[in-house]
Amino acid sequence: MYSTVLLLHSWTRWLVLVFGLIALFRAFAGWQGRKPYLGADNGMGAAFVGSMHLQLLLGLILYFGLSPFGMKAFETAGGAVMKDPMGRFWGVEHLVGMLLAVVAAQVGRSLSKKAIDPVLKHKKAFTWFLIALLLVLVMIPWGIWNPERPLFRV
Repeated sequence: MYSTVLLLHSWTRWLVLVFGLIALFRAFAGWQGRKPYLGADNGMGAAFVGSMHLQLLLGLILYFGLSPFGMKAFETAGGAVMKDPMGRFWGVEHLVGMLLAVVAAQVGRSLSKKAIDPVLKHKKAFTWFLIALLLVLVMIPWGIWNPERPLFRV
């Protein structure tokens, strides 16, 4: 079960990145081009936020139930996990960073839907989607500033 959920979690990150980049591009083009806020803009924002929510659900299943790097890491002696950079990344940093990214994406979608002016809708979506994507990019385990994991699990 662990390997299946981990595989899904690993592959859905690409959905998050693709939908996020498309939504970000559409928001930027709409904002700078002073374009109307179209159904496709709303749909891409929804796809981005929906993929973020799916990723969050899979991550929480791993964190709280299946992964030895989630809550189970805190079952070791005292605060040893906080002294281990890899344990701290998986036990705290990855979770907090990605939670903040999901919140930012949801805020962007909500604020863009509530705004009346189409240019303001695009601007709000761009700003918050950019924050969300930057957080995601920092917290994906690329092996640059955090533990390295395979880009494509099989």
